[in-house]
Amino acid sequence: MKKTALIAFLLTYSLTYSQAVRKYSNEFMNIGVDAAALGMSNAVVASTNDVNSGYWNPAGLVNLEDGQVALMHASYFANIAQYDYAAYAKPIDDRSAWGISMIRFGVDDIMNTTQLIDGDGNIDYNRISLFSTADYGFTFSYARKLPVPGFQYGVNAKVIRRVIGDFANSWGFGFDFGLQFERDDWHVGLMLRDITTTYNIWNIDEEEYQKIANAIPGENQEPPESTEITLPKAQLGVSKKFEFHNEMSLLAATNLNMRFEQTNDIISTKAVSIDPALGFELGYIDLVFVRAGVGNFQNVLQIDGSEKVNFQPNIGLGFKYKGIQIDYALTDLGDQSAALYSNVFSVKVDLGIFR
Repeated sequence: MKKTALIAFLLTYSLTYSQAVRKYSNEFMNIGVDAAALGMSNAVVASTNDVNSGYWNPAGLVNLEDGQVALMHASYFANIAQYDYAAYAKPIDDRSAWGISMIRFGVDDIMNTTQLIDGDGNIDYNRISLFSTADYGFTFSYARKLPVPGFQYGVNAKVIRRVIGDFANSWGFGFDFGLQFERDDWHVGLMLRDITTTYNIWNIDEEEYQKIANAIPGENQEPPESTEITLPKAQLGVSKKFEFHNEMSLLAATNLNMRFEQTNDIISTKAVSIDPALGFELGYIDLVFVRAGVGNFQNVLQIDGSEKVNFQPNIGLGFKYKGIQIDYALTDLGDQSAALYSNVFSVKVDLGIFR
C-alpha cells in the first residue's frame, strides 16, 4: 500500500504537473551526497576539497593529490525509496583535475494493478505486474586553478535520465559552475546550479499512460506536456578551520541557498528566496570527526492560519585511517521539519594507498 501511494505521487508529480510545476524538476539532484556533508547540513560549498566536490562545488577538485572514489547509500520513505551515489575523481596536473559521478534515486518492484479488474468486474491476480521508477544523474566535472592566487573554478556537465516503468522516460542536459577563493585560512565558495537551465524531454507511451489515467475513477487525463525546465539556483558559502594546540580542529561553515523565486524559505522576496545553513565539524588528529548542522529553514502555514518556522537539524560521525574514510549522518534529528529522517552512510578511499 505504501508503494502504491508513493508511485501515485511520483506519477502525478513527474508527469501530470511536469509543465505546470517545472521549477521543481529534477529535485532528486538537490538532496545531497556524502554523509560528512549531510551531517553538516550541506554547508560545504566553500570547504569541499575531495572527490565529492564534483557535486558540491567542482572547483574543489583541484585540491586532490591522488585519485579518489566515493560511495553512499541512504533510504527514504520508510525504506521504500533508495538513494545511491558513486564518484571518481583524479588530478590531471598540479593545476587541474577531473571527475565523474552518478546518482540514482528509485523505487523498485512496484505493483501495477491497473489491469487487475477487467471490464466485466472479474479479478485476475495474474494480471498484476511489477515495475520500477528511477531517476539517474550523471555528472562530468572539470576544475582548474586560475592565474590569480587563491582562485579556482570548476564546471559540471550533467546528463539526466528518468524512467517510470514502461509509461514514460526522459533525457535532460544541463551545466553547473563553481568558484572558490582562499585567503588566510578563510574559504569562500559560489555554486551556480543549472546555469543554462536544465531541460528534460519526456517520451510518453500514450497507450500505457492511458491505462493509468483511466484507472483513476471519474477522471480522463490527457498525456502531459513533454518538456520540463529546471531553473537556476545559487549557493554562497564561507568557511574557516581553526587548529588547536591539543591536536583538535574545528571547521565552521555556512551556506546561503538561493532560489530566484518566492518560496517558503525563511527569507523570501519576489526576486530571491534564501535558506541559510550552518555546519560544524570537530576533528581529533585528523582521525575522528563529530559533526552537527542545521538548515532547511521554512515558514510553514499552520491550521490556525499562523506561521511556524521549521528547520532540519543533522548530526554525524566520521573515522579516517590511512586513506579510508567512513562517515555516518542522521538527518532531521528531532523531527523539527516536514522532511523524514534518514540514516546515511558513505565511504571515501584515496587510491594512493594501493600503490
